[in-house]
Amino acid sequence: MALFLLLLSSHALAKTITDIDGNQVTIPDNPQRIVLGESRMLYTLAMLEPGDPFKYIVGWPQDLKKYDSQTWDIFARQFPQMLKIPTLGSGGINDINPEQVLALKPDVVILPSLARYDDGDLRLAAMLKAAHIPVVKIDLRVHLLKNTTRSVAIFGEVLNQQARANAFNDFYRAHMQVIQQRLASYQGPKPTVLLQLHLGRRNECCVTAVKGSLGELLNAAGGDNIASKTVQGVFGRLSEETVIATQPEYYIATGAGDNDAQSALKLGPAVAPQAVQSSFNAMTAKQNGLRELKALRNGHAAVIWMNFYLSPWHIAATEFMAKTLYPDRFKDVEPEQTLKQIFHDYLPIPYSGTYFLQPQP
Repeated sequence: MALFLLLLSSHALAKTITDIDGNQVTIPDNPQRIVLGESRMLYTLAMLEPGDPFKYIVGWPQDLKKYDSQTWDIFARQFPQMLKIPTLGSGGINDINPEQVLALKPDVVILPSLARYDDGDLRLAAMLKAAHIPVVKIDLRVHLLKNTTRSVAIFGEVLNQQARANAFNDFYRAHMQVIQQRLASYQGPKPTVLLQLHLGRRNECCVTAVKGSLGELLNAAGGDNIASKTVQGVFGRLSEETVIATQPEYYIATGAGDNDAQSALKLGPAVAPQAVQSSFNAMTAKQNGLRELKALRNGHAAVIWMNFYLSPWHIAATEFMAKTLYPDRFKDVEPEQTLKQIFHDYLPIPYSGTYFLQPQP
């Protein structure tokens, strides 16, 4: 009888979650020790866990600090306890030492789906499996249109914050539906677009995204991605010659440089619009392929915060792209107001800075 009660108690304190890969994962009902495979999962975590979003996080890598120091600093000022979370590598999931994760004795590890995996990723997964540590996979970085709301829901299940997850997902779907409905009635040709990732990081043109990441959002916004004819995967590269010969009608660049960045497009919560404009002018002037684009001279340019590709907040970026490409069709849509509402309703930090802009020619 005692054994039966013990088994019953153990079962009652556990729950089974279906992760983004379709795996059935059994985790504690109220996990107290959570390891994140990316610290930029904070974009989602902070929406779902009110009060102190860090209270159950016992380890994460430093990708947020490395690739988005602006958001890192804002959260660190408001939640200094965040700085005490054990560090699992200086970058993202590829830098995680599996032995360090095992030493933390996590109740659950939340890992991201990736566009491509290397030996380090596979080794981490194998060691966690061998140690019988539950691993929940989510996808907030590759197939955004298909997997964002499901990943938010999975995160909400882990945290027992299903109501907040459902509320955000309703908000997300409502805004996405407006875009879909207005584009469904459009009969003309789609505007051709060059999407360049990380403007300024390389002195060459042009790394882009097509079948996933921000490329999916561009497609949802009604853009005809000029790379779609040659790039078969999520990411790829276009030559300067191709870009100049194609002469896309619009140019969209991404960046996340802070105010001290010298070789990156400045964008983010600590950057003013004037700094974005100056940075855009300086970065595009360095690349021969971009100087030849009529779109830049015609004022058909836009810039977007790169880290939208890791955040459910990207619904605002999708609205911004749609409004850029179809200004008359989306003249009443206010992407910045959408983003401000996300901050006001779901996040513990205030809205600030510049996340997207149409630079002056």
